[in-house]
Amino acid sequence: MKKVSIWLLSLLMGASFIVLFVLQVRYFNEVYMMRKEQFEESVKRSLFQAARVLELDETQTKMERSILAKQDSVRQSNTKVIEKISSLPMHKYATNSVVKFTDAEREQRKRFFRDSIQQFLHRQDLMNEVVSRVLYVPSDLPLRERVDFSKLDRYLKTSLRNNGIDLEYHFRVFAYDEIEVFRCRDYTSRGEADQVYSGVLFPNDPKHQQGIVKVHFPYMRQYIFSNVGFMIPGMLFTLVLFFIFMFAVSVIIKQRRLSEIKNDFINNMTHEFKTPISTISLAAQMLNDPSVKKSEPMLKHICGIINDETKRLRFQVEKVLQISMFERNAATFKPKELNATDVINDVVTTFRLKVESLGGVLDTKIQYSEHWVKVDEMHFTNVLFNLLDNAVKYRDEEKQLKIIISTREKDGRLKISIKDNGIGVKKEELRKIFDKFYRVHTGNRHDVKGFGLGLPYVKSVIKNLGGTIYAESEVGKMTKFNIILPTIKNNDYGKEIDNPTLRR
Repeated sequence: MKKVSIWLLSLLMGASFIVLFVLQVRYFNEVYMMRKEQFEESVKRSLFQAARVLELDETQTKMERSILAKQDSVRQSNTKVIEKISSLPMHKYATNSVVKFTDAEREQRKRFFRDSIQQFLHRQDLMNEVVSRVLYVPSDLPLRERVDFSKLDRYLKTSLRNNGIDLEYHFRVFAYDEIEVFRCRDYTSRGEADQVYSGVLFPNDPKHQQGIVKVHFPYMRQYIFSNVGFMIPGMLFTLVLFFIFMFAVSVIIKQRRLSEIKNDFINNMTHEFKTPISTISLAAQMLNDPSVKKSEPMLKHICGIINDETKRLRFQVEKVLQISMFERNAATFKPKELNATDVINDVVTTFRLKVESLGGVLDTKIQYSEHWVKVDEMHFTNVLFNLLDNAVKYRDEEKQLKIIISTREKDGRLKISIKDNGIGVKKEELRKIFDKFYRVHTGNRHDVKGFGLGLPYVKSVIKNLGGTIYAESEVGKMTKFNIILPTIKNNDYGKEIDNPTLRR
């Protein structure tokens, strides 16, 4: 699959996951707000119902008290009516025949009915007075005496349960002037910051006679979340799928890049092996020529070519094997105390011929004549050769090659720097140059060969020696590799170098 296709597919899938997650979050928020509104409506309805029951309870109590207060007068009126009825000659009403009343009896009968009507009207007036007093005359008692708070608590609990809320709550009662007159026994302020619901007690009374009950729920958020919590696993699952997808895409991109690097490695290895093999093959064919056998100088020259190309081929094979051994942690190290200055001078002496053959200059700036370190001589020497060879490979052919090796020791650490004036490395590529098989792009130049194994080998060796390595570079100006190694004490340490041949 092409790189563009991978990126397009990744962007499409990533955008889909993001849109899906955003929609889930919006839906979760809407459901949460809807549940919260339903909860608030239920609480407000419960407060109204509890206040109404409390008001009805007070009204009933007032009527009972008023009726009892008027009971004696009503009882006396009833007694008089009964006495009058008893005084009448009832035998006259016990026959079906027509009864004739005397004038006196007829007058007595009229007075009886007149008195009965008056007594009825009196009792009606008493009842009207009671009802009027209950309905239109507010209580003059303080709120603390008007409200039975235990009943109010019971009414609240019943109303909340009837509206589908079985949740712990706490309440306080205030007078009209916001003076607290009661709070529940187990009151806690937890949950007050989220939401406090208020209801009016005795709403039909004048404002100064009214009360306010305030209720809050310590676990309201948990209660509402419990109703919408089923959506959270889906959102988390979407996030997990998104990260798994991103991880899979990154693995695919890395594998594709690794495949490209390996293909590049195979191509470079083919080119690196092809040249010495072709040279050896050609030299072998020339050895079969009788004229060559007769010329001893020519024979020595051809044997020298075969020997050099064989060494070159062996060196390339060793590079691959060394990296493979480091990958398996199978490389063997034989560290010993060495003077790093001597090793550097030996490498410079050997490699200077190659640099000068290209018209370049190899200089050294050695701080001291002795820098004692504990390293494997072979691997440490290979590190220096690899870095110098890298400077030669990536030289700028439009200007004279110049390489400088410098040392500096401070606080028990030795810093070895190898600087060149080559083509440089881009900033985004600088952190990748120590990756296996990675090779810096050289533009239109096709003469730079290699496996992309030299710098990974260098980094592995330095790491195993207990040191660090990093690179600095400016495109078109320079590249500088810095090696930092721990030093060891020596009795002759600190002698300034004075050999002018080392400062060419």
